[in-house]
Amino acid sequence: WAFATAGVAAETLFGAIASEAERRIADFNPQDLANTVWAFATAGVAARMLFGAIASEAQRRIAEFNSQNRANLAWAFACVGWDRR
Repeated sequence: WAFATAGVAAETLFGAIASEAERRIADFNPQDLANTVWAFATAGVAARMLFGAIASEAQRRIAEFNSQNRANLAWAFACVGWDRR
């Protein structure tokens, strides 16, 4: 989140975060899911595997998301032009 907000391009860091997050995605709460995809989109990093994992988890648990989580999730996926196909 901090690197994305600061506009710092840290591809190695984002790659490591994506790999670890993919393995732990079931442990994320709705805000974690939304903030993670938001940070990657804000930083301009489209980690397809991570986004796919977040999309699947969010779809499964969407009833747990509040309106802010949903808005951040939708914004982030739109920013990177996410298309599951």
